[in-house]
Amino acid sequence: MDAQEFADLAAQFNAAQDLAATAHEVVEQGRLTLGADHAGITLIEARNRLRTVGTDDPVVLEADRLQYALDEGPCNDSAWQGETLASSRIAEDPRWPTWGRSAAQLGLVSALAGELTDTGGRRLGCLNLYWRSPRDFTGDDRSYIQIFTTHAAIALASSMRDAQLNTALDARKVIGQAQGILMERHSLRADQAFEVLRRYSQNHNIKLREVAEFLVTARALPTSRAQVRTTLDREKRASG
Repeated sequence: MDAQEFADLAAQFNAAQDLAATAHEVVEQGRLTLGADHAGITLIEARNRLRTVGTDDPVVLEADRLQYALDEGPCNDSAWQGETLASSRIAEDPRWPTWGRSAAQLGLVSALAGELTDTGGRRLGCLNLYWRSPRDFTGDDRSYIQIFTTHAAIALASSMRDAQLNTALDARKVIGQAQGILMERHSLRADQAFEVLRRYSQNHNIKLREVAEFLVTARALPTSRAQVRTTLDREKRASG
């Protein structure tokens, strides 16, 4: 790819509507341009958890799940170490002996994990590419994937910021609705209603947003975290 083609690719990434769409676009373009059989993205989430996005391929999901469980494999190491890693014969690779043998049983032979780091130096995770036949990686492959993942990381970081902003706005909205219920029901001021929600959240070890969501949904304050989960999950299934 030349500079213009990479610029067009970056524009394509940035045109995606949300994080899921951006991840899917990155995965598909990475898989197609490098001729991989399977691909996915590993994201570093809260509490240092890893999650696979951008694919619904069961082989990718299982190969990645094994890496997270074993704390071993190219994608796992690339996400934490912030470097691009490749293996032409994963079953024989001494760096990941347990995972390599397990992945080979899934029919995977070669793997390439390209680091995803945003412009601020924050590690987002990595792009995972898998082949069902041997792939001897060249210097051009490594150079390409590093440029590719740089553009991908910028687009993913932007989508993640948008998602976080939307989540924050949604939380403010539902907390405001819960305040309104308490204000009307108990003749409270806005600050007093918020304090009720805050204290209830702390005393019952339930997230403030979840207390508010439950109150808006059930018109009552929850008695336990389990009750919150059951009610909100049921509501999501009904609305989905």
